[in-house]
Amino acid sequence: MTTKTPAQSRPLSPFMLGQYYRFQWTSLLSFGHRITGIGLTFGTALVALWLIALASGVDTYGAVAPHLKAWYGQALMFAWTWALMYHLCNGIRHLFWDIGVGFELKTAQRSGTFVVLGSIVLTVAAWAVAYIA
Repeated sequence: MTTKTPAQSRPLSPFMLGQYYRFQWTSLLSFGHRITGIGLTFGTALVALWLIALASGVDTYGAVAPHLKAWYGQALMFAWTWALMYHLCNGIRHLFWDIGVGFELKTAQRSGTFVVLGSIVLTVAAWAVAYIA
């Protein structure tokens, strides 16, 4: 009779995760970091389009500006701002991990909560400053 080691008894395929592994906050944050990184690519292209239109003159800017001022343009820019702040906060968290700090489960969960709340606060603050100025 052969005995399986713990590594041999784990599922090898990701589709088995729902059956054998429970949800983890840190996994969601990691997934969020990847998704916001992709979102930042598209949002940065939108900001670049705005800057190019601004530099190209009144006519070009006049064609782009209404879209950025519309509800959908504002929603995209708000989402881009949040993605930027989330990615920034989570990147700082990863810098601490790189030096070996914050791996304890309780600390990782707290820092993850800080990342989410911090990104929301920073996003609202950035938009408040933009509207006040």
